[in-house]
Amino acid sequence: MKKADIDTFYARLAQGSPEPRTELEYVNTFTLLVAVVLSAQATDVGVNKATPALFAKASTPAEMAALGESKVRRYIKTIGLYNTKAKNIIALSRLLIERHDSQVPRDRAALESLPGVGRKTANVVLNEAFGEETIAVDTHIFRVSNRTGLAPGKTPLEVEKGLMARTPPKWKRHAHHWLILHGRYQCRARKPLCETCVVNDICRFKGKATA
Repeated sequence: MKKADIDTFYARLAQGSPEPRTELEYVNTFTLLVAVVLSAQATDVGVNKATPALFAKASTPAEMAALGESKVRRYIKTIGLYNTKAKNIIALSRLLIERHDSQVPRDRAALESLPGVGRKTANVVLNEAFGEETIAVDTHIFRVSNRTGLAPGKTPLEVEKGLMARTPPKWKRHAHHWLILHGRYQCRARKPLCETCVVNDICRFKGKATA
C-alpha cells in the first residue's frame, strides 16, 4: 500500500471512531492488566461477562492475592484456560506487590516478566493505560494488515514492526484500536463486509467484493 493510501486508510477509520478504546471493561490499570491476560485465546465479550464480579471483590494486587487461586478460578471458569490464567493472575499480583509497590509498571521488560504477560499483552497495557504508541498484533490486526496490504508479514512481530514503520506518527496513538475494530466488525475472517468498507478502494485484498 502506498504511503498516501496508508494516511487515507487511517483517516477514514478515524472518522468513524475518533477516540477508540478497548472493549475490555476495567476499573483501573491493574484490572486492565488482568482483563488483558484473561483475553488471551478468549473474546472480550466472554471476559467482560466474568470480570465485573471478580473486580468487585478484588481490584488491587493485594486484594487479588488475598482472594486466592481457587476463588479466582471460580470467577473466571467460563473463560478458556481458566486454570492457568487463575494461577498467573495470583502470581503476577504477588510480583507487583513485591517488585513494583503494587503498581503496574510502565515498562515493557517489567511487564513481560510477569506471569501470563507476553509482548501483545504488554503492548495493550502500554497503549491503553499509559498512552504509549504501541500496536498489539492479535488475529484481527494480523489479518487486516496482510489482507489489505497495509503491512504484510508472516509473523505477529513482523507485522508489528511493519505497522510501526509504516503508520504515520499522527495515527500511531490509536492505530491499535482502529485496526482491531476494523478487523472485528468489518474486515471479518470468513465474510468481510467489503461492500460497505470505507477503505475498499485502497485495499489490496484480491478476493474483495466491490461496492
